[in-house]
Amino acid sequence: FTSSSELSNSHGPGFAKLNRRDGAGGWSPLDSNKYQWLEIKLEQRTEITAIATQGRYGSSDWVTRYFLMFSDTGHNWRPYRQEDSIGAFSGNSNADSVVMYKLQQPVIAQYVRILPLDWNPNGRIGLRLEAYGCQYKSDVVGFDGSAHLLFRPDPSVTPANRDVLSMNFKTLLNSGTLVHMEERSGHTLTLELFRGKLLLQLRKGRGSSADFHPLVSLGSLLDDQHWHHVSVERVRGLVNFTVDKNTQQFQLPESWSHSEINEISFGGTSAAGLQKSHSRRNFHGCLENVLYNDISVIERAEEKQVSITVRGNVSFTCTESIDVPVTFASPGSFLALPWVSGGESVSVALQFRTWNKAGLLMTFDLQHNAGTLWLYLSEARVRLQIHKTGRLMTDITAGSAHHNFNVEELHLSSRCVPLMRSAEGCIIGLASVCPNFLCLTFDPQAGAESLCSPSRCEHGGRCSQSWSTFHCNCSATGYGGATCHSSIYEASCEAYKHKGNTSGFYYIDVDGSGPIKPQLIYCNISDKAWMVIQHNNTELTKLKVSSGINQHLAHFNYSADVEQIQAIITQAEYCEQELSYHCKKSRLLNTPDGAPFSWWVGQSGEAHMYWGGAVPGSQQCACGLQENCVHPEHFCNCDADSKEWSNDSGLLSHKEHLPVRALTVGDINRSGSEAAYRVGPLQCYGDNSFWNAAYFNKETSYLHFPTFHGELSADISFLFKTSSSSGVFLENLGIKDFIRIELSSPTQVLFSFDVGNGPLEVKVETPSALNDERWHHVRAERNVKEASLYVDHHPGAVQKAPADGHIHLQLNSQLFVGTASRQKGFLGCIRSLKLNGKTLDLEERAEITPGVTPGCPGHCSSYGDLCQNHGSCVEAHSGFTCDCSLSPFTGTFCHKDVSAFFKPGTSVTYTFKEPYELNRNVSAQSSSIYSDLTLKGENVSLSFRTSQAPALLLYVSSYYREFLRLDLLSRVSSLFRVSLCCFSGVIAVVIFVSLAALAVMARFLYRRKETFQPQEPKAGKTDDSPETPFNTDPNSQSIISDNQKEYFI
Repeated sequence: FTSSSELSNSHGPGFAKLNRRDGAGGWSPLDSNKYQWLEIKLEQRTEITAIATQGRYGSSDWVTRYFLMFSDTGHNWRPYRQEDSIGAFSGNSNADSVVMYKLQQPVIAQYVRILPLDWNPNGRIGLRLEAYGCQYKSDVVGFDGSAHLLFRPDPSVTPANRDVLSMNFKTLLNSGTLVHMEERSGHTLTLELFRGKLLLQLRKGRGSSADFHPLVSLGSLLDDQHWHHVSVERVRGLVNFTVDKNTQQFQLPESWSHSEINEISFGGTSAAGLQKSHSRRNFHGCLENVLYNDISVIERAEEKQVSITVRGNVSFTCTESIDVPVTFASPGSFLALPWVSGGESVSVALQFRTWNKAGLLMTFDLQHNAGTLWLYLSEARVRLQIHKTGRLMTDITAGSAHHNFNVEELHLSSRCVPLMRSAEGCIIGLASVCPNFLCLTFDPQAGAESLCSPSRCEHGGRCSQSWSTFHCNCSATGYGGATCHSSIYEASCEAYKHKGNTSGFYYIDVDGSGPIKPQLIYCNISDKAWMVIQHNNTELTKLKVSSGINQHLAHFNYSADVEQIQAIITQAEYCEQELSYHCKKSRLLNTPDGAPFSWWVGQSGEAHMYWGGAVPGSQQCACGLQENCVHPEHFCNCDADSKEWSNDSGLLSHKEHLPVRALTVGDINRSGSEAAYRVGPLQCYGDNSFWNAAYFNKETSYLHFPTFHGELSADISFLFKTSSSSGVFLENLGIKDFIRIELSSPTQVLFSFDVGNGPLEVKVETPSALNDERWHHVRAERNVKEASLYVDHHPGAVQKAPADGHIHLQLNSQLFVGTASRQKGFLGCIRSLKLNGKTLDLEERAEITPGVTPGCPGHCSSYGDLCQNHGSCVEAHSGFTCDCSLSPFTGTFCHKDVSAFFKPGTSVTYTFKEPYELNRNVSAQSSSIYSDLTLKGENVSLSFRTSQAPALLLYVSSYYREFLRLDLLSRVSSLFRVSLCCFSGVIAVVIFVSLAALAVMARFLYRRKETFQPQEPKAGKTDDSPETPFNTDPNSQSIISDNQKEYFI
């Protein structure tokens, strides 16, 4: 036992063993501060599995929180981090109880050090300590950068289907070839350290033309002079590549699936092999416990067995570097180095690395008052300046991109006496400048840590970091948020429709934050929102007889991936795909008793013998199912083998079989045979998840689902409507952890959770009440960086995660929609509930749960505003439609103008068929509208915009020489609306004459009020007979304004 200091001889580290009572009953330092430490040196490197602490016996001195560090040498330390990267351990609450921690990952080390962080405020630091572990066997080999070991497996041993290579390594150089494997055909597999990361690369073939193809990269900052574990496991063509605690899996090319390893080179390879690598150098460092299929390579090398060849200077010891890296953990950290000048010049050489683009490396005063030298990073470039009395004497900039934490080397010669300060980063190699450097005090609590390996950025987001945090660049990924977790696109065309979008191309992310990528898909939005997925051949394809070819095979490649299409079909309410066959002396399914000549292949790869419009397994076409084939003895029109053109067409709508992946057409090799086929695009409408809803009619009612697993990333989204002022939407509990979303007041939604650092709350206040029986959208996300909450389109709330705390959300109870605890339950509707992109089937669970009803009507209260231009909202079971019958517009939302432009002298005439026979007065070109109705009245509506007055807007006449006309007599000052209802005969004339009289009177009164009256043109005398045409003389027009207004009648 050793320590930083001791209060007295009886408080020394020799009394610090667990349960000792002699001396002062444990160790206490001279001063109780955060710069003290207690250390155990073991006899040899040991596998340490647990640590136990006590306070000082019979006193009020104990440590409540501490750091734990390990080392092989006693001067190059590494901190131990628990799960979730928690550095600090909780200590004791009294002097005598023992607190033991079993390490989740055992540590191989010879030195153990405790650094107290907090202690009993009524006492001082007091500590007794014990380490537990097992003996550790270590075989090591050292390489100097020019040597390597060559191992040749026994060729008489039958190659196994499983190969395993494992080892430990440590080095201070960031690049070098560790392992080079060559198989008998000449293919090679190389494990290489490059810029502090491990690359696994494959090279196919021999010769100078063979290039390396990187397969996978793993790890970061592996050049830190600490031991790192690496293993490569191959089971046929599947490979598990592991570096420390991180594993990636990938598939080797087929040529490697059954390869035989010819030789393996450790520590490097020949000069020719190095020319193709990234680093172009051999490994400089140590390997430990190298095992290939349970064969100890280092043991065989020490025994000088014939299967091992040693090339170069290889030692079976691991020499520690004299250079010790120093970590500057905060902007306030610095080293002040003593210096005795031996002359007027000094040369400084060092290596550094950092993630920050700016920071001071060193500064010192020049002799003879020549100024102050500053050496620092600015915009990731090294900059040297000399300042004197406020003036800049020298300014030099060199290099670029020095913030990627690669080791950079710096040489400086100057006439100076150094005083060094540094920003956050690491500096190596100062011992040569200051021989007393190892005696200086520095902060060993925080080591350099890569926050981007493994990357916390999801969905292909690019990770970058500073010293203390990381950032995800989500551009071009289709996802957003702090970790690129949540999709920025909707999950279906149905969702786009209910945001007011019309037909067009949209990105669809069918599983939200799940693994399926967004896809650009055409949405055909009408009463239904159709998703249209095209493939490479949707046109009619003609086939002609070809000698020697009995069948035609067509494959269809879709614009979306297989996984995307499968998810779309599963989520859709209905899907269809047109399948048609045009034939001339070419049979199709050869019904009723023959073997089919043609078939199609669906999504599962299974061949199907039924055609469009028929049911699965029927071996029929649509006409066979409807019993209307041209030849009733066959089930397909084409099976009649007619010399005339015929066709069998219809829609495939069995979702489990769609889409059509391939089509085989036969019977096209006979003389006179001709055929054509068409496979239309896949079309689906509806979104089962978007309208999946449940109504909670009691505050005590709830639905339960399996435990929610969102350890590192969790997103929850749903819609709700309620008249209640508060209630819990959902919650999931653990032993200590929990997650909950609730309506805490009519204007506030609360998202709360605990991952072990104490409860955290995120709140969103809305300007208007949310209990208005309208649908409101809630989106909550929690990740390792932050938690966020959004409600509708209101500004969201974001809460940052603690910098050093637990990050795993550990839940173990069921997920409750509603609440099963003592919280107030939810009363109202919840729909489209998604957790990490997966929809919970509320309706299915509500069917069997008392107090909860599946479905929730009343969508027009929320979506009715989407119906424009006097269109009315009509409720549907799943959504709504817009009724445009009383609007002069059409389209999904009554947004498409139905209009025509009339030049002077033009008109459009509609001739309607009379409702009943009238003296055979029937027009051959009349419309069939109202052909079976007896009308008691007619409603007419229109809108217009014109610069002409007077003008005839509408003229209606009947077969009884009755008529109704609507004229624009003069400009009006505001929008007016008139409903015209024509009943019959004299009544209609009386009504129209009355309206005309009122219009003339209104016009007279209006003109009397005007302060300026333009000259009115004289209107021509008109006859009231229906045959009289309206006046289109340009001289009768009155131009009222270039800025025309639109009026609705």
